[in-house]
Amino acid sequence: MSHRAGFVSIIGKPNAGKSTLMNHLVGEKMSIITPKAQTTRHRILGIVNTDDYQIVFSDTPGIIKPHYALHESMMHQVEGSIVDADLILLVTDINEKHDEDDVVRKLQGSLAPLAVLINKIDQSDAEVVKQKVEYWQQKLNPKAVFAISALHEHNLKAIMDFILEHLPEHPPYYEKDALTDRNDRFFASEMIRAQVFKQYKKEIPYSTEVIVTAFVEGETLHRISAEIIVERDSQKNILIGKNGEMLKIVGKYARLDMEEFFQRKVFLEMFVKVIPDWRSKKNYLKKFGYE
Repeated sequence: MSHRAGFVSIIGKPNAGKSTLMNHLVGEKMSIITPKAQTTRHRILGIVNTDDYQIVFSDTPGIIKPHYALHESMMHQVEGSIVDADLILLVTDINEKHDEDDVVRKLQGSLAPLAVLINKIDQSDAEVVKQKVEYWQQKLNPKAVFAISALHEHNLKAIMDFILEHLPEHPPYYEKDALTDRNDRFFASEMIRAQVFKQYKKEIPYSTEVIVTAFVEGETLHRISAEIIVERDSQKNILIGKNGEMLKIVGKYARLDMEEFFQRKVFLEMFVKVIPDWRSKKNYLKKFGYE
């Protein structure tokens, strides 16, 4: 029996539900999920392995107009993932009011089979679903259009069937026991970042970066040190909170997530550091892995 393997790019606007979809398809907490848009800044690859196939999912950053050097770097990643895809899933929110021409333009250069996934149908009705399906069939003439709810796992099996049907014959690209090509430091930083998004609401998260500065693995305990980088002293004060209370909360929940993920006790220490205007400075972006 021949083996199938290929790269499946999940693209779409920020907050369309890509990460939720990815996590259900991969079956592990791979990608950071938050109620805020635009948090997946890296192309995280989640890998689904069986004896007969290997699906490599690439979760691109939401497609946005580049405002900072940071965004430009994210956009290059989106373009890269469209070019090297064997299969593209365009995830679109059924209630999306924005024009999606930028997404459509990016897709025009691609020869890969395309499926459009109309997500969040649990927040809509049959008539609107029907209109949207027709709209996308006309607009992109994709191989398939699926009406789904990633959150409620509705119609996800159909997507897996579609992927397997269009996956090329190819030996595996990664070792079969590799869940992802991102290392443990990356997951540790994402878990801290997820808590920053959860605990601070609006003003803080977008000027925040998390760097894991030390990761010492032990049989029973991992020791992890991290820096949370912000742009201004006022943000540092908010992050730390009165008597360090806020930072303690972030640390506690991030540590619990890590312990569940690594299946070890975790000792976590976090420091908050101010680097004015880091998002516009190319050398910092490089250091943080965005180049």
